[in-house]
Amino acid sequence: MKKLLALLLVILLMVPALAMAENVIKIGVFEPQTGENGGGGLQEVYGMRYANQVYPTVTIGGEEYKVELVEADNKSDKTEAVTAAQSLISSGVSVVLGSYGSGVSIAAGEIFAEAQVPAIGASCTNPQVTLGNDYYFRVCFLDPFQGTVMANYAFQSGATTAAVITQLGDDYSSGLGNFFLKAFKALAGDAAIVSEEQFQTNQTDFKAILTNIKAANPGVIFAPSSIATAPLLIKQARELGITAPIMAGDTWENGTIIENAGADAEGIVLSTFFDDADPATEEAAKFIPGFKEYLVSIGQPDVIPAVSALGYDAYLVALKAIETAASTKGADIQAVLPGIAIEGVTGAISFDENGDAKKDMAFIKTVKDGKFVFLKTVTVE
Repeated sequence: MKKLLALLLVILLMVPALAMAENVIKIGVFEPQTGENGGGGLQEVYGMRYANQVYPTVTIGGEEYKVELVEADNKSDKTEAVTAAQSLISSGVSVVLGSYGSGVSIAAGEIFAEAQVPAIGASCTNPQVTLGNDYYFRVCFLDPFQGTVMANYAFQSGATTAAVITQLGDDYSSGLGNFFLKAFKALAGDAAIVSEEQFQTNQTDFKAILTNIKAANPGVIFAPSSIATAPLLIKQARELGITAPIMAGDTWENGTIIENAGADAEGIVLSTFFDDADPATEEAAKFIPGFKEYLVSIGQPDVIPAVSALGYDAYLVALKAIETAASTKGADIQAVLPGIAIEGVTGAISFDENGDAKKDMAFIKTVKDGKFVFLKTVTVE
């Protein structure tokens, strides 16, 4: 009898625990935490982890669910991206966040679509990420906009000629470089692009292509590339005596570039998604001090990367979609995503017919005295 009573007691104690365990919804974090883009991917992950701390639960059909993040490292590699995406699907996630890096996002897109699990990109800016994929959305602006912004900035700053450096096989680098090239030609004429150079993944010596660029004597160099490649390009260009301004896109807003390029990073110019000096929304005003404390608590500098803010916003979009769908099923969440609108850290976010965020603003920054400094905001109608 005592054994029977003990067994009944164990069962009674297990029932509430099992009920609580059922009220969990899993959100996948599909990001590079290692590899060429690991630095930027981790910054995006930090924003998502912090968002999960601030908003650890979500209400579904009147019941509270704990939000569990399931992380998969796509290792900055297209083949690994497929494996990471499949592992997230197998783990039972209802929605996925990421990825930093357009190439890995494109590689995994079909996996998410076939499994009917929506993905919400934070900073993957290549148009191909969402094109033709009803299950991929994103909260950032796109490369056609970013390339045009940087071309306009270069031209308005007095440059009449430009050189473009891109990475072979990298969708982000080649795509953004091409959009800059087209926009700059439209402003300054077809002959304005005096040099187009490409480099291989994991290449570390850029002296040959930089020697060609020096001979062409461009007014500006546009070199969208990874965090790992950027300081090598910058330092080697300056070592060769190239004095032209060097510009890039959002990936260059990373403190390790300044650390590794040192004084040679002074004067580089980039476009990005967010600046914490002037919070545009209530969510931003709350996010900025809280996230800085979080960064310090994990041993990071209290400088907010724009991709962290985007990672946070992607999480907010996911929560709003889950609540609106009142479901844990991916297909139900995908069905309501086109109509979702939030006031995020990076501003108002809603989606167009392709699942792209309706964004019309970019922030231009430079490096001065070893720090990123805001230059101007650019808005396109």
